[in-house]
Amino acid sequence: MHPQEQTIFALSSGRAPSAIAMVRVSGPQAGLALTALAGKIPAARMATRVLLRDGQQQPIDDAVVLWFPAPASATGEDVAEFHVHGGRAVLASLFAALSSIPNLRAAEPGEFTRRAFENGKLDLTEAEALDDLIHADTDRQRRQALRQLKGLLGDKARDWRAQIIEASALIEAGIDFSDEGDVPAELIAPALTKIKALAGEIEEVLAAQGRSERLREGLVVAIAGTPNVGKSTLMNQLARREVAIVSPHAGTTRDVIEVQLDLEGYPVTVIDTAGIRETADPVEREGVRRARARAAEADLVLWLIDAPGEQIIQDGSAPVWTVRNKIDLDQSRAAGPGQSEPDGAALGDPKKSGASNFSISADRGDGLPDLIAALVAFARDYFGAGEGGLIGRVRQRQLLEQTVELLQRSISVIGEGEELAAEDLRMAAHCLGRLLGRVDVEHILDKIFKDFCIGK
Repeated sequence: MHPQEQTIFALSSGRAPSAIAMVRVSGPQAGLALTALAGKIPAARMATRVLLRDGQQQPIDDAVVLWFPAPASATGEDVAEFHVHGGRAVLASLFAALSSIPNLRAAEPGEFTRRAFENGKLDLTEAEALDDLIHADTDRQRRQALRQLKGLLGDKARDWRAQIIEASALIEAGIDFSDEGDVPAELIAPALTKIKALAGEIEEVLAAQGRSERLREGLVVAIAGTPNVGKSTLMNQLARREVAIVSPHAGTTRDVIEVQLDLEGYPVTVIDTAGIRETADPVEREGVRRARARAAEADLVLWLIDAPGEQIIQDGSAPVWTVRNKIDLDQSRAAGPGQSEPDGAALGDPKKSGASNFSISADRGDGLPDLIAALVAFARDYFGAGEGGLIGRVRQRQLLEQTVELLQRSISVIGEGEELAAEDLRMAAHCLGRLLGRVDVEHILDKIFKDFCIGK
């Protein structure tokens, strides 16, 4: 039997032990499984209390079961749900009983959602949004994923694709009636009007998104500088826990340390890098190489110094903020904690492409509220439209950009031949089909669904 024809089951709730656990079964044998364990198939979509028994009629648990016959189910197949007490022994007995039924097997990661996609219960943009919702770490990520899960992008893409097909039909009709005098012009003119309006609408969606797809991945901030300037101390302060070893000895941090933060709903990954200096130690030298590479790839670099005038190394194109640390040890400073250096850029101005200057004590906490506020402002500007955007992934943006390019090209080549314009429109409709996951996407399905958890 083909794997897609087999019936699958998995724990679809939290890890045991728990108060209640939900085990979902999907496929043609779901009704058989329900009958075998519960003794009957209850009324559809009605919670029913039963005593579950295994193949030897030994009791498993006092449970609640539900029955969702196809196609009115989450996967589009027959689905049974077993709501049991969430003890490990209960689940082990239930899994053993289900496994003993022919053609029932444990589900692979994302297999329930993939079956829902293949049965037309959701398109690929909604599946991607569901994956984003599962993996959301911050409230802003959750809200963006939930908005996209409502199918707003998919609905628009279906409407755009229908309009392209209508315009293409007009142009192809013009080709068929090319010997009928004014008929081609009467058909092509409204087609061009539709194409221009459609290209403009998609361009507006693209322009309004800002960097909303980056909200999934988060902002990457690298803490860099020479050894023993307080990088690990600052990392621990931002994380509000000890994630990096703090030592007075230079070269303690040999590798890149990462921590994920939630800054007012914005996902931020802060990386603590090895101190950058010339060294004969091969291990520390490799740490310095990795530190410089990660700093070059970051979206923002906090370069720590402990004395004015220290050299700042900028390997990448990201903004570099100079952070003067250990001000508690310099009693002769004229400026107080949290103030900018006299010749520095405006504190916390996220639109500055050059360096902004801050003065802090990572050990004591002086100046940190101002630095964190500046980071939040930078993140707000960086993510742009953020959660309000329709586009959640780079894949989606690239396909829409290709669609606009093909629509515009169809307009420019219409004078060279209606056949060329019709072919560009066909390719544009194909791009939107790929966006929805309805054509030519087999190569990306495994990549998307393998990131889902088992039972989803």
